[in-house]
Amino acid sequence: MNKEYYFGEVTLLITHYNRSQSLEQLLRSFEALGCRFGDIVVSDDGSKPEHIDYLLQLQKKHEFRLITTPQNRGLGNNINKGQDAVQTPLTLYVQEDFTPTIIFPESFTHALDIMREKPGIDVVRFYAYFEYPCLRNPEHGYYEMDFKLWKPGYRKFYAYSDHPHLRRSNFFSKFGRYVEGQKGDVTEYQMMMSFLKNNGKAYFYKDFTGLFVQKNSEAEPSTMKRNIWRESDSFLLTQMRHIYRHLKFNFDYLT
Repeated sequence: MNKEYYFGEVTLLITHYNRSQSLEQLLRSFEALGCRFGDIVVSDDGSKPEHIDYLLQLQKKHEFRLITTPQNRGLGNNINKGQDAVQTPLTLYVQEDFTPTIIFPESFTHALDIMREKPGIDVVRFYAYFEYPCLRNPEHGYYEMDFKLWKPGYRKFYAYSDHPHLRRSNFFSKFGRYVEGQKGDVTEYQMMMSFLKNNGKAYFYKDFTGLFVQKNSEAEPSTMKRNIWRESDSFLLTQMRHIYRHLKFNFDYLT
């Protein structure tokens, strides 16, 4: 029999939009790993009727609270209304296209220990596209993120990310609410800057693809669309992006 893990002080908050089968995969994965939470909230961003119907069927098999909206209002609104529904002191935020790996439950207990023992820590991050460049004080594979403006490079600014993370449920009281009415990448960027300007403190799991896998199937591809400026592998565009981000990030942080 698999070991059971009950995280009673944690609400699993999942944001969802037109990817009900991906959501089902995520819920089943946590259950297969023996993970139970104090509560589960699924915040839907005005999905198509067929996906809402599927969510209602999923509720009969998996216990969660469904928070809906009559129309699509974007990432910021979706996270805001989902977080507003959380009643536990800690929130595990995961988008519906991620799946936890077999080592997640045991490692998550160490993340909880960090939050319990270090009240000054706001977030523990579990996934990223690259390793955060400024890390110190390792604990069970987690490292404290050490942001300093004078350190070289612009990647140091990525202390916050919408990728899977554990945070205190009073997150809004320190960093404000997510900006609404903007594209998802703008919403994430604004919170990234708010996190830094308000002296956010975080830990980062160094094996950053070890705890979650992002899955985008042909049937339910990613709903996040980015322009060629952000996606192109052209050497010239890549160098221009680096220069632009270095200047913009420093300017926005200082103003």
